[in-house]
Amino acid sequence: MTTRQSRRKLIVIVLLFIAVGGAVIRYFVPPPSTLRDIGTLMLLLWIPVIGNVVAWLFGKVRVARQAAKAARSTEPATPAPPVAPTATGAFAADLIVEFTLRPASIPAEDLPIAEGEHQCAFVVGNEGFSARWLVPEGKSFYRGTAQTLEAQFLSPTLALPKFRSGTAFRMLIGDAFIGDGQVREVLRR
Repeated sequence: MTTRQSRRKLIVIVLLFIAVGGAVIRYFVPPPSTLRDIGTLMLLLWIPVIGNVVAWLFGKVRVARQAAKAARSTEPATPAPPVAPTATGAFAADLIVEFTLRPASIPAEDLPIAEGEHQCAFVVGNEGFSARWLVPEGKSFYRGTAQTLEAQFLSPTLALPKFRSGTAFRMLIGDAFIGDGQVREVLRR
């Protein structure tokens, strides 16, 4: 059992004892009193836990039903879509781009961008394309400075029609935009 699970279990036990204490207070104290109202509040503390327990039980039942349905199914699984060709191996530039990486939000992360290959997505409008860009050997740069570097798309047949000379784009890693850039030259069509 993880620490989080043991803490949750302890919270449920404590709230159960509080609810039982509230029920005992309500049983022995006459109706028009503050102590009886406190007992009622103690009972009400148990309601969120009951909701979570019921939701957990429904989740377990749903998973069991899905597993049983999958076991009974005789249909073959749908085949995976074909894998799109991607650029691998040696770096072969598709574009020359100029971009500026946004400054780091934490000063400790404001380190120079090292030489070598870096990956991100180039976003035009609401479409993103996986790309890699290369910092030449022996060079590095800091965020916030404009850089002109070579870039290669991992699926060039899909991406190159969207990136013409002068096209502005944003650079995305995960769910954060890390920079802004513009295509300077298209090397491959």
